[in-house]
Amino acid sequence: MTKPKDIEEYISSFPKESQKILRQLRAHIKKTAWGAEEVISYSMPAFKMNGIVVWYGAHKEHIGLYPTSSPMKVFKDELAAYKTSKGAIQFPIDKPLPFSLIAKIVKFRVRENLERAKAKTH
Repeated sequence: MTKPKDIEEYISSFPKESQKILRQLRAHIKKTAWGAEEVISYSMPAFKMNGIVVWYGAHKEHIGLYPTSSPMKVFKDELAAYKTSKGAIQFPIDKPLPFSLIAKIVKFRVRENLERAKAKTH
């Protein structure tokens, strides 16, 4: 896939079931990171507020959430049921997304970015 021009183009490039999940995830992140700007970064949808909060994307077998490495340590126990790497979480495409966990991660990242932005101004 070439770099999508916007989020809708990105989402529309996937099969219907993946589109449905991506739209649910997008709406949930938008509600949780209220006021964050939606952008395409590294050819993926992302939410930006004082820097990138999270990226997300669809793959053949999973939906990926890319919150950077710090939440991976903080939420290690809650993420134990999912395949993870240094800065990525894979949610199986055939199971419901854990929206309460995703909300915790997004709120953590918003707070983290805000604290980093405040530290730069002092």
